[in-house]
Amino acid sequence: MSGRMMKYPYTFSAKIAQFPWGHYTKNVWLFKYYGIGVGLCIPVFMWIQKMTNSPENVAKFEAKKKAEAEHH
Repeated sequence: MSGRMMKYPYTFSAKIAQFPWGHYTKNVWLFKYYGIGVGLCIPVFMWIQKMTNSPENVAKFEAKKKAEAEHH
């Protein structure tokens, strides 16, 4: 390769390489707050997952499942 920039980046990897990431991370609110939003949501999702898979809830679900199977 000659090291020259392409006039138009034809391949997907060339488009990613020439994308102005620095400009977008500094000036677009979506890029700024995406990490913050994910960071705030992960503890909530972990709490929901822990409550859903608790032994008491699993036993309650199995009882409902068994009662529904007996009904049919």
